[in-house]
Amino acid sequence: MIEKPVRCVLLDLGGVVLDINPRKVFSAWADSAGVDERIFYEGWTIDDAYKKHEVGAIGFAEYAQAQADLLNVSMPLDSWLAGWNELWEGPIEITQELLPAVTQNYPTYALSNTNAAHADSFLNLYGDALSHFRELYLSHEIAARKPDSAAYLKVCDAMGFAPEEVLFLDDSLENVRGAEAVGLQAGHVKRHEDIGTLLKPLVDS
Repeated sequence: MIEKPVRCVLLDLGGVVLDINPRKVFSAWADSAGVDERIFYEGWTIDDAYKKHEVGAIGFAEYAQAQADLLNVSMPLDSWLAGWNELWEGPIEITQELLPAVTQNYPTYALSNTNAAHADSFLNLYGDALSHFRELYLSHEIAARKPDSAAYLKVCDAMGFAPEEVLFLDDSLENVRGAEAVGLQAGHVKRHEDIGTLLKPLVDS
């Protein structure tokens, strides 16, 4: 929470700026592969391949193959990719309402655990909604992912602010705690209403 003066705002993307729905991914994959969705609900996990994909160590084709092997599911690479990009639900309304005023008062950036395929997708779909940010720091480009301390410290250094000067919002408690561990002020977004609660004081100040 905010205990010290804030000089910079850093937002997660999925769950804070853009609404996401992993169920859409699993449903699309199941339709393409002709299998029960439960295979994905029960078998998919944030595994080593997923983490390597998010730090740019492997590409989407290698990640898709790892999932095919893990889940014993076969489909063309194009189908894996099309389903992967079904994740998005669109910009979160309260964030879009507040961002213009927040960015007028504070340098505002984003830090997202993501991958090249998803980045290409959301930049194409929601470029206007993301145009408020001075910079998007994406895990596959900075070779570090939350909650690893390197992700936050690399970004603070790039932004030119000390960690304690940064307010960071994320929908993952693990990522919030990771940010706090290296000195950032952080807020946990459990529901969309929390975004307003955390950002409105910056607009009204």
